Amino acid sequence: MLFCCLFAAHRDGCIKAVGPVDAIRRQFSETSFEKIIDCSGKCVLPGLVDAHTHPVWAGDRVHEFAMKLAGASYMDIHQAGGGIHFTVEHTQKTSEEELFNTFKHRLLRMIRAGTTLVECKSGYGLNLETELKMLRVIERAKRSLDISISSTYCGAHSVPKGKNVTEATDDIINNHLPKLKELDLSGEIHVNNIDVFCEKGVFDLNSTRRILQAGKDIGLQINFHGDELHPMKAAELGAELGAQAISHLEEISDEGIAAMAKAKCAAVLLPTTAYMLRLKQPQARKMLQEGVIVALGSDFNPNAYCFSMPMVMHLACVNMKMSMNEALAAATINAAYALGRSHTHGSIETGKQGDFIVVNSSRWEHLIYQFGGHQELIEYVIVKGKVVYKNERVTGY
Repeated sequence: MLFCCLFAAHRDGCIKAVGPVDAIRRQFSETSFEKIIDCSGKCVLPGLVDAHTHPVWAGDRVHEFAMKLAGASYMDIHQAGGGIHFTVEHTQKTSEEELFNTFKHRLLRMIRAGTTLVECKSGYGLNLETELKMLRVIERAKRSLDISISSTYCGAHSVPKGKNVTEATDDIINNHLPKLKELDLSGEIHVNNIDVFCEKGVFDLNSTRRILQAGKDIGLQINFHGDELHPMKAAELGAELGAQAISHLEEISDEGIAAMAKAKCAAVLLPTTAYMLRLKQPQARKMLQEGVIVALGSDFNPNAYCFSMPMVMHLACVNMKMSMNEALAAATINAAYALGRSHTHGSIETGKQGDFIVVNSSRWEHLIYQFGGHQELIEYVIVKGKVVYKNERVTGY
């Protein structure tokens, strides 16, 4: 039986009906449409959701890739002044307009790979001025581009040079967060989430707790980095604080998995990071078996330069032993849940936002099976009922 969906972009861009073709045709027989797309022999999927990215920055780190290949660890590079600090230095010096232009280019590449909702973090500023510059860039994109964005303040991405962790924590709580609240009340910048890099040698558990609680107190959703390089009991902390999601979790404990499952806190797994840094893979199978809501993100940043959620899904299947069905759910409805948007995004249901991708294949699995093949498989990307990308290179499989 053939099914189809109908949306009305001229009103609210939401899905008006989902069901068998004949029933839809009868229901809307008197309605005229601006555009009709024939998807015979093709697959229609929900728009993909990327639940973790760092896309606003200047200064790539291609030179560090050779260092990693030679055996340098993430923290080796970080402690030598590279990594986050290298990007921070360049981002601080770059104009807001230039940051927006590069950010826009990256978002367009994400759209072409099927992403219709993306989480975007600040975090390469570390001082209030640059963090606000990054958040203004994200806000501008929210209001002007054909992609949905969940914005995240990540001023606790690293301890700034010249400060210790206590000083950095106090600065964030006493200066950064009150300013974010002020800008939200004035309508200038609206931030959705608060993030902290909870890690040995960065922000310890106590500092993380203080920052996350202060963010929660001004209405931000908790969505943070935890248990990536060392076991920090971040998962337990997130469950205790009512976090919506925690990312990475390569070093999560059994107790942390149980706590996240009980708290319905999503695990945003990032197979690109484990792949690039040669880390052990997150325990996706154990999390799924224990009832954790597993989502996926690209972790796009200068360290993991990947725009493509289809490639992320492929890595999740091969390296984390997820099934293709599990990976698709993790990159749609579960990723939307991790951003607090599962009531509007992540699935094809009446009343939800009309975000779709049309895959030129009779089997949707080709989107995962063809590693890197999305460039000639995704024929249309539709956001709020509007075609935002039509691929002229589609050849099928």
